Amino acid sequence: MLIYDAISPAPRCLRMFVLEKGLRLPAVTVDVTRGENREAAWLAVVNPAGQTPALRLDDGTVLAEAVAIAEYLEDLYPAPALIGTTPEERAQTRQWWRRVELNVTEFIHNAFHYAEGLPRFTPRIPVAPEAAAGLKRIAQDRLAWLDGLFGAGPWLCGERFTAADIWLYVWLDFGLGVNQPFDRQLPKIGPWFERMAAQPSASVSCELLAAA
Repeated sequence: MLIYDAISPAPRCLRMFVLEKGLRLPAVTVDVTRGENREAAWLAVVNPAGQTPALRLDDGTVLAEAVAIAEYLEDLYPAPALIGTTPEERAQTRQWWRRVELNVTEFIHNAFHYAEGLPRFTPRIPVAPEAAAGLKRIAQDRLAWLDGLFGAGPWLCGERFTAADIWLYVWLDFGLGVNQPFDRQLPKIGPWFERMAAQPSASVSCELLAAA
């Protein structure tokens, strides 16, 4: 297998997932700042959607979307479980994962495209700079909503550290650097973020897999 890695939040989510799994997988770095992932060779051979990360399997098949790749790796390497060991656990993880993606991280993502990332993304995708401020506000509102759903912890799925924690952490950490800081006084997510930041994989995942 070969991971196509990049300096971007979604690839970092996958890096942190791989690190928590204790896996060592070969990787190459894709220069998304230069737009390598939008070039004809990438679109034709790796991912026609023009996104990272991607995973090339031994038979040449390429999987895209960080969530799908994580699910695939969990099936191949079930321990330690980051999605779950039972149908109930897996459903609970996916429940929180979806809450995180649909209500928080997608708004952070698009707000970056339309504001701080505007010079980079204007030639590549439709952009709506007039929407950026509203998207940032919605992301913060939904994060407060998520805080209200947070149970006894210490993780989103109670005692289980899961992929849902990884996805939320990476995107909130990304937001800190792109003018989207979150309210560190949120009673559940504030302390949770500090616990996440203390995970060894949090700091190591800042490095590309090919350089590790």
